[in-house]
Amino acid sequence: MIMNANFELPAPIPVVLGGDRHEQLNQFLRFHLLPNMTAVMPAGQLTEILKVSLSQITPIPHLPEWVFGVYNWRGEILWLVDLGNLLGLTSWRQQENPPSVLSFIVLDSFRESDASARHENLQLGLLVNRVEDIEWLNIEQLQSPPSSMVTEQLAPFLCGYWLSPNGDTLTLLDGDAIFDRVPT
Repeated sequence: MIMNANFELPAPIPVVLGGDRHEQLNQFLRFHLLPNMTAVMPAGQLTEILKVSLSQITPIPHLPEWVFGVYNWRGEILWLVDLGNLLGLTSWRQQENPPSVLSFIVLDSFRESDASARHENLQLGLLVNRVEDIEWLNIEQLQSPPSSMVTEQLAPFLCGYWLSPNGDTLTLLDGDAIFDRVPT
């Protein structure tokens, strides 16, 4: 059972594994939220990876702690979110010796505006510990996480997980659920 049944992925790409074996794979960006938590998101939902100096971020007071601030990105205001804090993990502010240059992945979402019934393109910068690489994963091998792995704060954003050949757990996060939580 996958946690978020409304989660949709783009059409998988057929890959020939050798002989007559074929597999339907999707691309995901692999990143770390904590040194011991590896997550993935569909590469098609992500626009860019940013390195941003703390001095370039404007904090906004009186917002939830997980709202990191705003950043001037391509002449637009990009809201920055401490993804670990939003998911109920260790906040960036609680880390020992936090870096002065931070890594953000830019999440992209096309949404239909209620007021005008037209589509708008929204972006959100997600603070991550470290960006790794692109993973090709079979969505049919997605598993439900064990209940010991799911907290109340993490559950709305979690779609499932994969076990990689080297034993890592790759947690699949739902970008649309993140946008639903953040006021835009």
